[in-house]
Amino acid sequence: MTENDAKWGRGVRRAVALVAAGAVIGGTAAVPARAAGTQGCGDRAATRQVLDRITGVHGLTGAAVRVDDPRCGTWTAASGLADRRTGRPMGVGMRGRIGSITKTFTATTVLALAGEGRISLDAPVSRYLPGLIGRNGYDGRKITVRSLLRHTSGLPDHMDTFASTEEFRFRHFEPEELVERALSLPAPEADWEYSTTNYVIAGLVIEKVTGHRAEDEIRRRIIAPLRLRDTYWPGDEVRIRGPHPRGYVRQGDGGAVRWADYTEMNSTVAWTGGALISSPRDVSVFLGALLGGRLLPPRLLAEMKQTVALDPDRVWDGARYGLGLIGTPLRCGGTWWGHAGDIDGFTAIAGVAPSGRRVSIAFNENPSTKEAFDDELNLVQTALCDRR
Repeated sequence: MTENDAKWGRGVRRAVALVAAGAVIGGTAAVPARAAGTQGCGDRAATRQVLDRITGVHGLTGAAVRVDDPRCGTWTAASGLADRRTGRPMGVGMRGRIGSITKTFTATTVLALAGEGRISLDAPVSRYLPGLIGRNGYDGRKITVRSLLRHTSGLPDHMDTFASTEEFRFRHFEPEELVERALSLPAPEADWEYSTTNYVIAGLVIEKVTGHRAEDEIRRRIIAPLRLRDTYWPGDEVRIRGPHPRGYVRQGDGGAVRWADYTEMNSTVAWTGGALISSPRDVSVFLGALLGGRLLPPRLLAEMKQTVALDPDRVWDGARYGLGLIGTPLRCGGTWWGHAGDIDGFTAIAGVAPSGRRVSIAFNENPSTKEAFDDELNLVQTALCDRR
């Protein structure tokens, strides 16, 4: 994955460095946004303007946005290309890799098991996985399940053991192998450290207490009952099933720029921390059910929203991290709750406003400048606050 979501700003900083080195950033010719909405939703002019700026000004290959509003229904729009080679336009109904939004699915399942008394959030990991964490100064007796979900465990990220995407792109990994790779690294200096390894361990805890594969447990509790028809675990399958855009990474090459196609990938490298494939519709339905109280009792949903300060360089300014949820101030008032995922070729961001309005966005190219990254977040804010 280069799971850029494991270090949320990694892709942005890498691309900005290319620009500074003299790479000429060439944009794709923007395809005008196509919108379809339920009567009463209006044309969302401000949202469409930001969407078109992402593909037209910043030059990202394609972008799609879905807004679900309890007052007027669903509005969707897409801009740019799904496939640079054929010129196929981007679509809202396509599947893509959602990266670390997978973490919210995993956290929800852990909390559901906590509600059943099968997991204690404040129990040490060693209660469920004795001996898994016990070398190089790391001690599973001092790391709680809650700290895994909140990224305050003090564990490093196994993704930092890879020098490049090619080291893992077409390899299968077992979860225990990923944990071992993380334990070979020195401990992070900060109290909060975004680490996909935390969620790999959370997946192992799910398996231990249920006796089922974590993928099957998450499917049974969330994907199947919510009828998320586009959401699935790819396992070792490197291709994306069904309609989907190609996923691109912009690269500098001798002063020029080319778009490398990273659509095919083995995502076992992130497992329950980032492997899911889904669509804007399914992600919106999931977050609507979660924040609407359909998946967890009120007490546990409230615990999910108990946040800690984080490193804005790893997420974004103003954000705070809960248990698999990110809370961010909304410029029209209150907090929007959601998550984001960014892996090679694909970026997804989704959230829910206090009004119940939901936004789910998909890109098939990672942000190539700081300005593009900021406008992706601006698209979330605008979609949730747009009055039209």
